[in-house]
Amino acid sequence: MKLKTWPNPWKKQSSKAIYENPWLRIEEDEVINPGGGLSHYGKIHFKNLAIGIIPLDENNHTWLVGQYRYAPDCYSWEIPMGGGPLDIDPLLSAQRELKEETGLHAEHWRELMRLHTSNSVTDERGIVYVARGLSQGETEFEETEDLQVLKLPLDEAIELVKTGEITDAISVAGLLRLACDAK
Repeated sequence: MKLKTWPNPWKKQSSKAIYENPWLRIEEDEVINPGGGLSHYGKIHFKNLAIGIIPLDENNHTWLVGQYRYAPDCYSWEIPMGGGPLDIDPLLSAQRELKEETGLHAEHWRELMRLHTSNSVTDERGIVYVARGLSQGETEFEETEDLQVLKLPLDEAIELVKTGEITDAISVAGLLRLACDAK
């Protein structure tokens, strides 16, 4: 089934940048909303793709990465992930991130899904890959990363989503999508 879409009812009148850094830009747009009223709409433009990877070995084990996330002020277990510049092949970014965070290299890659992470306030797009044919190398953590790496059966990772222990949106979506594909 293909879902029907409708044309954009929003009409942008003007836009101004409020804040910008190397990773994002916050904008405020003046718009005519779908009801015809004048509104201000704040949005966050991401300068990178969000890239997530679910590595799977021959025994159907995967890897999670744990780290303290500054913005939500909590510890988070996630699939390996990071940002990929918009102007390069996202698969190259996925390969780089997998090596940096887990030390793994993969021979076989499959795009699992594309998603919008929070489409009411951001334009961020994400891609999740499944990586197979793994070989272990050395990690290359970035200065801002203090990571723990955990190898576990894929079924256990999916169970951690179901129990609410994994809450990162890309990790939840990717792991549940993979679980659905397996049925």
